[in-house]
Formats: sequence, C-alpha cells, structure tokens
Amino acid sequence: MGVSGLGSGLANCINLSNLTLELEKNEIDDQGASCLGSGLGNCINLSNLILQLLYNEIGAMGASGLGSGLGNCINLSNLSLELQNNQIGEEGASDLGSGLANCINLSNLTLELDSKKIGAIGTSGLGSALANCINLSNLKLYLYGNQIGDEGASSLGSGLAKCVNLSNLIIHVDSNQIGDEGASGLGFGLANCINLSNLTLYLYSNKIGNGGALGLGSGLANCINLLNLVLQLYSNQIGDEGASDLGSGLGKCINLSNLTLNLNSNQIGDEGASGLGSGLGNCINLSNLELYLFGNQIGDKGALGLGSSLSKCINLSNLTLIFGQNQISAISASGLGSDLANCINLSNLTLQLYSNQIGDEGASGLGFGLKNCINLSNLTLNVGSNKIGDGGASGLCSGLANCINLSNLNLYLNRNQIGDKGASSLGSALANCINLSNLELNVDENQIGSMGASGLGSALANCINLSNLTLKAASNKIGDEGVSGLGSGLAKCIKLQNLTLSLSRNQIGDEGASGLGYGLGNCINLSNLELYLYYNQIGDEGASGLGYGLAKCNNLSTLTLNVGSNKIGAIGASGLGQGLANCINLSNLILFLRIQNKKGL
Repeated sequence: MGVSGLGSGLANCINLSNLTLELEKNEIDDQGASCLGSGLGNCINLSNLILQLLYNEIGAMGASGLGSGLGNCINLSNLSLELQNNQIGEEGASDLGSGLANCINLSNLTLELDSKKIGAIGTSGLGSALANCINLSNLKLYLYGNQIGDEGASSLGSGLAKCVNLSNLIIHVDSNQIGDEGASGLGFGLANCINLSNLTLYLYSNKIGNGGALGLGSGLANCINLLNLVLQLYSNQIGDEGASDLGSGLGKCINLSNLTLNLNSNQIGDEGASGLGSGLGNCINLSNLELYLFGNQIGDKGALGLGSSLSKCINLSNLTLIFGQNQISAISASGLGSDLANCINLSNLTLQLYSNQIGDEGASGLGFGLKNCINLSNLTLNVGSNKIGDGGASGLCSGLANCINLSNLNLYLNRNQIGDKGASSLGSALANCINLSNLELNVDENQIGSMGASGLGSALANCINLSNLTLKAASNKIGDEGVSGLGSGLAKCIKLQNLTLSLSRNQIGDEGASGLGYGLGNCINLSNLELYLYYNQIGDEGASGLGYGLAKCNNLSTLTLNVGSNKIGAIGASGLGQGLANCINLSNLILFLRIQNKKGL
C-alpha cells in the first residue's frame, strides 16, 4: 500500500487546514504520487501545505496526478512543493502547472523542480499557472538545469507579468540556455512587478549576452520600489554595452538599500565598468553593496569611472568590491583609494585586487585613501600577486595605521616582492591598530627575512586585544632568528585563544623551533592552535624545545601540528611527545611527523 494508502487516508481528512508531508527518498512512483494527489484533492479546506517529494521515482503521470489533485485545493494560500530529483519531464511539469492554475488564492508559493529537464513546454505550463495566481505576494521558483531555453524563459516572464502583487521573488533559472531572448522575456515580466521590494535572480551560465542584459535592465528600471536585489549573472558573455544598459536600469532603482551584483567571468571592459558605475552612482540610498567583477577586461579607465561613481554612494556602510584578474594598474588603484575615502560611513570593506598590476605606486595610493576611512571596523584587503615591494607595503601600511578602530583585519599580500623593510612597516602599522581582536595576515611567498619577521613579532606584541590570529608566512627566508623574534612577540599576546601559524619552507632550525615554543608557552589562554612547520631543518633539539613550550599551554583543547619533512629523530619525537603529555585538556590532536631515525623510539 505505502503512499497509496496514505492518500486514501488523507481523502477522509476533509477538515484539514494545515498539512506537512515529508516523503523524500521513499521510492514513490507514478501510481503512488497519483493516489496521493487524489487524496489531497478531497482536502478542500487546506490553506497551508508543505509537500516534500524529492528523490523519488515520480514521472510525468505522477506529476499530472499531483497537479490534478492540487487543482481541487482552491483554498490554498501557502504551498511549498519540492519535486527535485524525480523524472517528471515536460508533460508532467505542464500538467502540474494546469493544476496550480486553479489555486487562485495562493499568496505564498515555493516550487522546486531543479535538474528535471522540464524544457520549454513544461516551463510554459508553469508560466500559465502563475498568470492565474494574481494574489501571489511571495514566490520562490527553483528551475536550475532544466533546458528551458529562450521560449520557456519568455513564457515564465509572461506569467510573472500578471503577478502584480508580488513583493518578494526568488527565481533560480541558472544553466538553462535561455539566451538573450529569454532574459529579455524575464525582464519584460519583471517590468510589471512594480510592487517588488525583494528580488533574487540567479541567471548564471545562460549566454544572455548584451541583449539579455539590456532586457533585464529595462525591466528592473520599472521596479522602483526594490529595496533588496541579488543578481547572479556570471559567465554570461556580457560585454560593455550590456553592463552599461544594466547599470542604466539599476540607476532607476533609487530606493535600493542592499545590492549584490555578480558579473564575474564576462567580457566587460572600461566602457562597461564606467557605464555600470554611472548607474550605481544614482543609487544614493545604498547601504550594502557587493559587486563582483572578477575575470573581466577592466583597465584603469573603467576602474576609475566605477570608483568615481561609487564615491557618490555616501550612505554605504558595507562594501565588497571584487576586481581580481583584470587589468588594473597603479593609476586606478590610487584613484580607487581616493574614491573610497569619500565613503565616510564605511564600517565594513572587502576589496580584492589580486592578480593585477598595481605595484608599489598603486599600493601606496590605496593606502593613502584608506587612511581617511577612520570608521572602518572590518577590512578585508587582497592585493596578492601585484608586484608590490617594500615601498608599496610601507605606503599601504601607513594608511592602515590610521584605521585605529579596526577590530577585524584580513590582509593578503602573498606572492609579492616584500622584504624586511616592508614587513617591518607592516608591523608598525599593525601596532597602531590596538583594537584588533581578529587578524589574518598572508605574506606567503615574499622575501621576508629574520629582521622582517622579528619586526612583525614586535608589532604583534602591541596588539594586546588579539584573540584570533592567522599568520601565513610560508616560503620566505625567516630563519631561526626571525622565528624566535616572532615567538617573543606572540608571548605578549596573552589574550590569544585561536592561533594559526604557517611557516613552512623558511630555513628554521633547532634554535628557531625552541624560540617559537618558548613564546607559545606564554600564550596561556590558547585553546586552538594550528602550527605548520614542514619543510624546514628542525632536529631533535628543536622538536624537544617546541614540545617543552607547548607543555605550558594548559588550556589547549585542539592542536594541529605539522613538522613533517624536517630532521627529527627518535629523541626529538620523544621530547615532543613528553611535552604534549602535559597538555591534559587536549581533546583533538592532529600530528604530522616523519621520524628520521626510528631507533630508540
């Protein structure tokens, strides 16, 4: 009997008003789904229904049966129907839509049909159903990977055009080959949804091109009541013209307060970035903006134009700008810094400029601008792989030294050309940030030696409020003296609870490992420690010294220690073990160790 019996039982529950059925992974086939639908069809007083049928074996006939049953539930106001990972196909989706078309009192609808190849015909049926549901205020529609094409997307848009009372809309039609015509059709529908306040639209990997971006922009221009917008448009072959048209449409959404716009991996150049910025500059009520432009073709002119426009958004408190892998040089990086200085209300900033060409001049200019952002409390700055040397690091850090209200800092300077002087300057800047509680610093693959590492250590000693620290300095030239100096600095960070140190490939020997261990021994509040020292020159004495220091970390509960590929023998392993034996509160231990001489272990 199974679900068929369940359906028969429900048929007698004619007074049901609220029903939740969680029936995923039950091998329900067409007959079972049809019987379930027949039963639900008798529950004419249902107002709230949650039906979870994902991961079953329902085909077109079963979906048709469900639709037929739901079509009798004319009093439904709230419906959530999850059918992903079945095999309902075009016919099933179309018939399901025919049933839903009768549910004219729906105000809240969630429909999940991901990856079921419902195609244009099935989507058209769903669009027709939506056209009848004119009382919808909240709609969530998940149609990922369904081969709906341009015709299906346009039909969906036509249906949405009738849903004039929508205030909240989430649509996932990513990876559906909808093209420019389909995207334009969706835009046409959105143009009629003038009461929308919250919109989330996933359209990535659809080859919508410039034409599709124009259609979307035109539609969004009518949604003047939008407060919150998420647009995922990455990998869509959008160029300059499309980005400009999209910006023009967004510029009409003057009430926007929160915007996430993902245009990664398109074909946007200077003109497109400037045009996009011009539109965003009109969104003066924006308080939160996330803009993703990774992997385009934006150069100095485009970055300067975009930055200049964003400087008009003076109410921004949270800003994320992803500019990685473009063609940005020193000129635009400096300009961007100056523009950010005008965003005087910024408290949270994420700026990613990795894999560009900003160099020393650009890094210094960026720092000059950031020094005016005195209200910043959270900063993530990624300028890795940018040919920044000591001068650039010093200039950047002189700006950061003014950000005295920072409590959280994530700074990525990996794969540059920073030496001792730059590292010391970085340390001096951090020493001014006395309110830092969380710090992540990545200087992997630079040219930092013992002096620079010691300078960093001395500076960290002034960050007395640090509770969480991640320091990645692998593949430098720190050596024994440098790591000992680093340990001395850490010894004064007595509030540290969580510490990650990555110091592999740094020519560290016994003296350095022992010095680091001594410093860590003073961090008596440490509860979580990750220490990566592989590919160095640590022997028995260093391993024992490290163990001796760790033995004093009585509050350690979680430890990850990687000292593989060193010169540690049986004596060193024993010394390390004796130290760990004193860490009586350890509950989680991961140890990477390859012993060189196992005799006497």
